[in-house]
Amino acid sequence: MDKSVTTQKEMGFSGFSPETLDFLSDLNANNNKAWFEAHKPDYQKYLLEPLKNLVTDLGSFMLTIDPYFETRPAVNKTISRIYRDTRFSKDKSLFKSTMWITFKRPGKDWRDAPAYFFEISLDSYRYGMGLYAASPDTMYRFREMIDKRPKEFLEAISFYSKQEIFVVEGEKYKKILFDENMPEEIQDWYQRRNLYTACNRKIDKRLFNRELVDDLIFGFGLLAPFYHFLWKIKLEKTR
Repeated sequence: MDKSVTTQKEMGFSGFSPETLDFLSDLNANNNKAWFEAHKPDYQKYLLEPLKNLVTDLGSFMLTIDPYFETRPAVNKTISRIYRDTRFSKDKSLFKSTMWITFKRPGKDWRDAPAYFFEISLDSYRYGMGLYAASPDTMYRFREMIDKRPKEFLEAISFYSKQEIFVVEGEKYKKILFDENMPEEIQDWYQRRNLYTACNRKIDKRLFNRELVDDLIFGFGLLAPFYHFLWKIKLEKTR
């Protein structure tokens, strides 16, 4: 074997590069098939390859959170497609200028199941965990579980007040759903139409080296109790 040839697994994730952001910026300005085909090697080298390496380096740890996670470093498994689905969108641009990875259990009905994510775009990156486009029924069950088991919920989010990494996000109901007797630390979670936690960062040096893996492992580990709480809602719904 040629020693100059290093496998993807041997290389590991060493960070994204300035060329990653250059590619996303250029794609955003030249969102057409001819340009993309001409620059496909750049997509594979500067975007797809580091995303695959990031998934590979996180895979073993993610399986300690949930042994049923899909961890194969492949498009449509853990890595988003760069091609946009324009069938039902007013935006007819062909390619995404934001890419992401997800760790979730395989299945067609994962819309109401919790998932971890990392996302990179032109001028920022973010990561976290939560529900993607949760149905009203799932959010009803989420509030119902809080009402019935408030101590269990508070235990699941006990990490939140002790950290400054994640914030609670998701569209809120226009009508306030909680009452004055509800503990303050629950209120912001309770009135969401959709729910996830996210760390939002502008482009910084950690994106360009292996420190990003350490950040994701630490952050995803913090969120694990809340992940398992959300899965209980999913499991009880199917019973």
